[in-house]
Amino acid sequence: MQAELIFTGTELLLGEVLNTHAQYLSQQMAALGIEVILHTTVGDNWDRLAEAFEIALRRADLIVITGGLGPTSDDLTKDIVARVLGLPMLPDGQTLQLLREFVDRRGSSLSESMVRQAYFPAGARVLPNPAGTAPGALLEYQGRIIILLPGPPRELKAIFEASVVPYLISLGNRGMVTRTRLLKITGISESEVQERIGDLGGQGNPGIAYLARPGEVHVRISAQAPSVAVADRMIDELLEKVRQRLADYVFGMDDEVLEEVVGKLLVKKGLTCALAESCTGGLVAARLTSIPGSSAYFWGSVVAYDNRVKEKVLGVPAGVLETHGAVSRPAAIAMAEGVRNLMGTHLGLSVTGIAGPGGGTPVKPVGLTYIALATAEGTTCQEFHFPGHRQAVRQGAANAALNMIRLHLLEQLKAGN
Repeated sequence: MQAELIFTGTELLLGEVLNTHAQYLSQQMAALGIEVILHTTVGDNWDRLAEAFEIALRRADLIVITGGLGPTSDDLTKDIVARVLGLPMLPDGQTLQLLREFVDRRGSSLSESMVRQAYFPAGARVLPNPAGTAPGALLEYQGRIIILLPGPPRELKAIFEASVVPYLISLGNRGMVTRTRLLKITGISESEVQERIGDLGGQGNPGIAYLARPGEVHVRISAQAPSVAVADRMIDELLEKVRQRLADYVFGMDDEVLEEVVGKLLVKKGLTCALAESCTGGLVAARLTSIPGSSAYFWGSVVAYDNRVKEKVLGVPAGVLETHGAVSRPAAIAMAEGVRNLMGTHLGLSVTGIAGPGGGTPVKPVGLTYIALATAEGTTCQEFHFPGHRQAVRQGAANAALNMIRLHLLEQLKAGN
């Protein structure tokens, strides 16, 4: 089965909205054994959308159209599909009733524009929307399958997973299933990762691909097979070999993020931490506190951007700043110890560096960063040189800082402390 995905909305063409549907739906189709042959993006224009749909009908078995199902004048998708297929638009009684109940709960009346959401091409199967008011629709027409989904990502995913996936699974003419797993690595460069695992595979089946992120490298392992079980088994065998080669550099899988991994380790150890950040400007604290339940282990932070804050709040000796500078090993150590003492936490972490684009010198170039971790056993400090623009340096520093905590906690767990 071959599929074409049509994404509607002038905002997509203008770049005002990122088309996340393309990635999500393509991944879902691959996992279901459906080959996506083309992505088409069309603005809110009747003639161009009609033309794109007519062409898709000639070359694809499955056409998925996203957006244009709402109540406004630029929501054209259902009307265009009905016109192209020569079908009348008919009201769906159940959808009308749900819309009436929706407006009644809000103390308003059902407008004519909202009623438009209850009309569908004749013969369409209505796909309930558990996350909004605009339902999706599914038509089987002359050997083709047409699926209409709303534009808001939360609504699209809710309908797709609840109604579309079971339908597609029931079809018997799907092809090879594609499965992927993502291994997330930090503390090592992309070239070093490839040197360690390059001989394990590349473009074969299963295959390995690399994606560099600021402070991270993602290794994607994919496999094609007649079934999910076989594809997963192929991936697992290669995944284990990759994991063995990269050892402690691996911090997570798939949707896991480094701050979540660190948080789980802190909870497991029953430890608390505090931060002193200079060049990262609170980025590490923001990432840690983005995880629900982080108040159990994160107590607070000091964004010590100016030397006066480093000295007066964190207690960094003036002599250290005058002799070595704010971006130095002694300053980072004093900051980590200072915030640990100030907050009364088990761990104190500090980051100080030159994020750029200005401020660098031949002795202390842009990207130079010192990260220190103060514990009851003592304080360690590491020097890093992060490449790239300002945000890449900041993200790299934040990742390295979180990874320093992760490695420390793993060492404690291995030692049985």
